[in-house]
Amino acid sequence: MKLLVTGAGGQVGRELARLAPTVGAEVVGLDRAALDVTDAGAVRQSVGRVAPDAVVNAAAYTAVDRAESEPEAAFAVNRDGAANLARAADAAGLPIVHVSTDYVFDGTKGAPYRPSDPVAPLGTYGASKAAGEDAVRAATDRHVILRTAWVFSRYGGNFVATMLRLAAERDRLAVVADQWGHPTAAADVARACLAAARRAADGLTGTFHIAGAPLATWHDLASETVRLAHAAGAVAAVPVDPIPTTDYPTPAARPMRVELAMDDSFRALGLAPFDWRSSLAEEIEARLNG
Repeated sequence: MKLLVTGAGGQVGRELARLAPTVGAEVVGLDRAALDVTDAGAVRQSVGRVAPDAVVNAAAYTAVDRAESEPEAAFAVNRDGAANLARAADAAGLPIVHVSTDYVFDGTKGAPYRPSDPVAPLGTYGASKAAGEDAVRAATDRHVILRTAWVFSRYGGNFVATMLRLAAERDRLAVVADQWGHPTAAADVARACLAAARRAADGLTGTFHIAGAPLATWHDLASETVRLAHAAGAVAAVPVDPIPTTDYPTPAARPMRVELAMDDSFRALGLAPFDWRSSLAEEIEARLNG
């Protein structure tokens, strides 16, 4: 199976390129320089030139706080870019796998969110991703939308990379402990995308929740990051203090608790659940030894 992957320079895109050969797939990855997804003509040309079996859209504007002051840029990529890709895939008779986010929810349900639950994003980033989902659904029936959360990897900048850097620079950390979500390795998102592309070729369609378990706070993720890095001899045993969200104000509001109902999604994709703690250990080892 040949996949056209957008956002190839990002965390999920890079993991797709790394992992595709292990399942007999070929990735033609296009980063931002190679394809501007907001250019509908360029998107159509790329799909025609690559002639893939499926499109995987891992391109996204992910700067949650900056999106509040750059809404046009966020919607251009997350809504319009997604629409361009879905239309081009549909015109070519191809399925599209589209990566979305738990930030389409406001976190007030008080129970696990099912894929069919109504969305209610709190900020511009979440709103732009929700609009992108709608655009994909409107453009083609042959879609698989994968909502995930709190993505980290061995590549580039992310929360785990920031914690590793700060743990090496400071003698104490303070991390928000009242926001709950699902830390997820980009490698696991990539595995879900690869499974989704194959299932989509056989007719699977719809919206699915794929993320790491168990539910955790940012403080949990930071504490486990420091513990693993310390065990590897990379940082000192830096204390990680829990703080409330009110002590760390940000331009964008975050949902306080988004628990995703995922059992049906994992079954539909033929995957075992992802344990973020074991995935984190692998990613930290790869980052420290890379």
